[in-house]
Amino acid sequence: MIQNSDTIAVGVSGGKDSTALLAVLNAYRKFSEEKFDLIAIHIDMNFKEGTDKSALIDYCNKIEVPLYIEKTDIAEILFDYRKESNPCSLCSKMRRGALNGAAIREGANKLALAHHSDDLLCTMLLSFIFEGRLSTFSPVSFMDRSKITLIRPFIYVEEKNIEPLIKKYSLPTFKNPCPEDKNTKREYMNDLIKKITKDIPFAKDRMKSALFHPERNNLWNLPKNTKK
Repeated sequence: MIQNSDTIAVGVSGGKDSTALLAVLNAYRKFSEEKFDLIAIHIDMNFKEGTDKSALIDYCNKIEVPLYIEKTDIAEILFDYRKESNPCSLCSKMRRGALNGAAIREGANKLALAHHSDDLLCTMLLSFIFEGRLSTFSPVSFMDRSKITLIRPFIYVEEKNIEPLIKKYSLPTFKNPCPEDKNTKREYMNDLIKKITKDIPFAKDRMKSALFHPERNNLWNLPKNTKK
């Protein structure tokens, strides 16, 4: 996931997960056998309700990690021009494109995102229920078009272990200004998983285990000469 001479761009949204990832990678590079450079990229979506980024800027200056704020018109495109009723999927693609472009421009060969194990499970359920596919993201993915490698160092970390880190080290975060925040399909899946876990305490661990150990899968294989 991390190799010598890497330049890793961390996508920092201002939320707890990405800020924690930046802090952890910065701490890791101080004793890691692999010598790598670190930069941070924040995508400014230009919401009408702006965000105060001063704490994030100060923190990056403190840990001596260059922060690049990429200004975009994503919010205006989604909500004013296209008037998207379900903007999350398109928003994700546009933000990822902006991140990739900024990372490449600043000389990074890897882009680190803060998806944790709960995100992994949530993505699997979203794909299964809404797309009819058994699919989720990988810890490491090479993107052919941009020639950049996407890494997710928090892939085995549970969300419940991130909040204490934020509090202990007073890491900077700010509220998501998106009007769809807390009102998305992903949030619905998070609530659904919590409800299931309330009745079956070990359910989440079992579902994650199925993803972490694909050799346990027992899915249908189409017989030869059978049309889909």
